[in-house]
Amino acid sequence: MSTVAMKPSEAQLSPNFYANSCPNALSTIRTSIGTALAKDPTLAAALIRLEFHDCFVHGCDASILLTTTEKTVPPNVSTRGYEAVDAAKAAVEAVCPGVVSCADVLAVAARDASAYTGGPSWDVKLGRRDSTSAYPDEVLTNLPYFKDDLQTLIDLFGRKGLGPRDMVALSGAHTLGQAQCFTFRDRIHGGNVTDIDDGFASDLRRQCPTVGGDSTLAAMDLTPDKFDNNYFRNIVQKKGLLKTDQVLFSGGLTDSIVVEYSRIPANFNVDFAAAMIKMGDLQPLTGSAGQIRRTCGAVNN
Repeated sequence: MSTVAMKPSEAQLSPNFYANSCPNALSTIRTSIGTALAKDPTLAAALIRLEFHDCFVHGCDASILLTTTEKTVPPNVSTRGYEAVDAAKAAVEAVCPGVVSCADVLAVAARDASAYTGGPSWDVKLGRRDSTSAYPDEVLTNLPYFKDDLQTLIDLFGRKGLGPRDMVALSGAHTLGQAQCFTFRDRIHGGNVTDIDDGFASDLRRQCPTVGGDSTLAAMDLTPDKFDNNYFRNIVQKKGLLKTDQVLFSGGLTDSIVVEYSRIPANFNVDFAAAMIKMGDLQPLTGSAGQIRRTCGAVNN
């Protein structure tokens, strides 16, 4: 497990933000998340994805955690891990009431999920505050769609200040977890799809028919509960599950990055941690903006 030090940011965030106000915050969150992952290892992928989906829509403000319409808008309908975040927040509230934000709990949970599964750790910048509203109208235009082409993805990440290398590294989170049949059906049944290994497609067609079975799950790579570089090794072999996975190795400018990560997992780990830190700086609420929610699913009365 590698650790990447944080870089200075213009945001008013610091890994030592709770050093005095809640010195046991990080250990409390880590214990709670560890307990959740021990019961259900698939939550690791869910927690990292939850942080990504939160940060890309109006910034890292825990708006996705509110029990409002943002979490019900595609592609958020399949997000999970809310109960694990709620439990970690409740544990922190028990030791430091009204101090640690849900946005920070989620950011730390994502880091802990990576480390728990053998991936990198990093210094999480802290001091975010929670939004007082959700932003369902911004979901579709700010999150990737599983049929996006490479340039669309590059442009989307670029609008967030994240370059192609950040994008490929963050996409590597797909080393964990599974995807539903409807997200890759066209890729394995499309007659004009040429960027997929025949044997891989044949195996998937047995799990995912042309009609029905929309929610049937397939692993993103051969080790879906372990953070490693198999995701990139698969892509090089034309075994990317989603179109948005395989387009990273499709004759474009990200090919060399995919090859690098497939050969040098340490580079992937370092870049993934750096990209997560960078993503965590997206539009945080600091100072007196927003609030510290008592529970993550609802705005304080």
